[in-house]
Amino acid sequence: MPKLGVNIDHVATLRQARGEKDPCPVEAAKICLKAGADSIVAHLREDRRHINDTDVKNLRKTVTKRFNLEMSLNKDILAVALKIKPDEATLVPEKRQELTTEGGLDVIKHFSRITRATRMLQDQGIAVSLFIDPVKKQIQKAYATGARVIELHTGNYDLAPTPKRCAMQLAKIEKMTHYAQSLGLIVNAGHGLKYHNTRAIAKIPGIEELNIGHSIICRAIFVGLKQAVSEMKNLIRG
Repeated sequence: MPKLGVNIDHVATLRQARGEKDPCPVEAAKICLKAGADSIVAHLREDRRHINDTDVKNLRKTVTKRFNLEMSLNKDILAVALKIKPDEATLVPEKRQELTTEGGLDVIKHFSRITRATRMLQDQGIAVSLFIDPVKKQIQKAYATGARVIELHTGNYDLAPTPKRCAMQLAKIEKMTHYAQSLGLIVNAGHGLKYHNTRAIAKIPGIEELNIGHSIICRAIFVGLKQAVSEMKNLIRG
């Protein structure tokens, strides 16, 4: 059964809408952990549009399980990670104009930068995960960086316009999961996963963890955060 990592970025998004102190991402993280989350995920973006440096510091102090910091290759963000020392750093692509992450890292194009950042983080005892598309060449290059964890981008699966295309994307994710495992990589998955489509991904043998945020926070508006996390956890369990 895959673990559940809960991304709390959108708690901070709601806070930033008014520029006040509530809702507090750290308090949200505590609720998520009590409800069964196996890790807390937060993305420190270069423009600090939601999660900020203070949030990251406080999360590092209070998260009692694994704290996974999503981050770009920006040198200032890398410096924050090296100082804070999250349990895990997930390297992701980032564009200022995007609403959310639009795809996986191009490890082939940015191999040298990713390898350098991976080594710097690992030297400080931080596990490194690379957020990539389920593409064989990207997986091969990810392995070559020295990272031993990848997170397969499930966005195309979520946005598939027809059941046939959805099934094709699901089969692709499963095939690339098995391939990555054959190299000795730990495989996580995430992005765009919702209550109606997560179970199929969770059933793929070898998926270690599913990282989910937006759909859980949306559900929490109606049923509360504790129940929203619990429902997703139970769904993954089947």
